Amino acid sequence: MTKSNIAEKVTDKFKRPMISLRISITNRCNVKCFYCHHDGIVPQDYEMTSNEIKRIVQVAKSIGIDKIRLSGGEPLIREDIIDIVAKISSVGFRDISLTTNGILLGKYAENLYNAGLTRVNVSFDTLNPDTYKFITKRDYMENAMEGIKKAVEAGLNPVKVNMVVMKGINDNEIWDMFNFCKNNGAILQLIELLKTENGQESEFFEEYHFDMGELEDELHKISNHVKIRKFMQDRKKYFVDGGEIEIVRPMDNTEFCKNCTRLRITPDGKIKPCLLRNDNLVDLIEPMRSGLSNKKLKQAFLEAIQNREPYFTDSC
Repeated sequence: MTKSNIAEKVTDKFKRPMISLRISITNRCNVKCFYCHHDGIVPQDYEMTSNEIKRIVQVAKSIGIDKIRLSGGEPLIREDIIDIVAKISSVGFRDISLTTNGILLGKYAENLYNAGLTRVNVSFDTLNPDTYKFITKRDYMENAMEGIKKAVEAGLNPVKVNMVVMKGINDNEIWDMFNFCKNNGAILQLIELLKTENGQESEFFEEYHFDMGELEDELHKISNHVKIRKFMQDRKKYFVDGGEIEIVRPMDNTEFCKNCTRLRITPDGKIKPCLLRNDNLVDLIEPMRSGLSNKKLKQAFLEAIQNREPYFTDSC
């Protein structure tokens, strides 16, 4: 993205441009990963219709949003997922992506691509069947692997594999996963555990947290090239022997907040200005049902943007 493109974006009072919108289209999921934080969203029963989602993205486009990501729960659980993607695509965005656990991706990959999906992230933590069962409480590893391959074959690009690295569980599989991704045309994205304020989860963090620092030192030494992604919280991408590895460090820091350019929509149709807060949500669904115009909905978006404040503020 160029400087001129950024200059055209709506910004919050901390000069952060609004570039992307992440829409959680369901809380339902077909696995039970024990580290899941539900993307910071409080579980709700209600799901937006495909028409409601389309209207929301139309308003988002009018304020300069040009990237959409669909997430869940597991978004491919929705039987109307192809319709949702097609309706978003008809509005016209630079990038439409989706985060999935990959179990149903083999079934939908080609149709998703034809409907207008640009790329996909697959949450997939291990190549060991027993470890997969331990993490997800399910036996779908082969389905997920097939989904990754089908996504690449369908033309989705890039296909990224999100691996949450956990000490004593899968930290010994990093290079096996790297080779799997490289051999199948995917990019490996290593995710460091996020520490929360919850006491029980804090104990989980202490037991399983794997510090990426030593690995990053190694990657700096062996990589052919390192790319810093400015509008992705200065995330580093390492190019190693024909493959790619990205490192996603924890979000509980000022650097993440300083470079945050994303809004979120909850499954029940509320704007979530900050990943780490649930006390400043702005409702869209009830105003839509009450007959408010898109102009009024745009004002709701602008209100949410102007109320954004960095959760961590030391350097903002």
